Amino acid sequence: MREPADFDAFYDATSRRVLHQLYALTGDLGRARDCTQEAYARAWRHWPAVTAATSPEAWVRGTAWRLASGRWRRGGRRATAPPGTASADVVAALLRLPEKQRYAIVVRYLAGAAVADIAAETGTSVATVENRLAKAHATLTRILPGDIAALTGGHRV
Repeated sequence: MREPADFDAFYDATSRRVLHQLYALTGDLGRARDCTQEAYARAWRHWPAVTAATSPEAWVRGTAWRLASGRWRRGGRRATAPPGTASADVVAALLRLPEKQRYAIVVRYLAGAAVADIAAETGTSVATVENRLAKAHATLTRILPGDIAALTGGHRV
């Protein structure tokens, strides 16, 4: 049975984070909003399964990302972040990464997920996630030498 109060509390606690993460992944605020909204609608429809997941927030984030990725493939072109802010520069740099590397680095550093959790979420090995993080970090260091520490909290991948 679905409990509206439980879902509402979950939504209130997580939706802003998921939206920010999806924006970092897509670089398109409108697409991020649409896909995040649809992911939460799906979470409501599948609430018993979502609450049984190891991380309901990861369930929603993964659903939103799959929705956004599907739209990218159908739409053909990636939107870019609006210019003029440091965060826009970071998002633009993230958009230069391959999808799987971008997902790993955003989920690791913006969502704060453990490497093992990202591996479980993406159906890959820990070594694969570590490799993606290392490659993403190296690329971002070349593109944004001063801003990479802000994204990763100063941690070396």
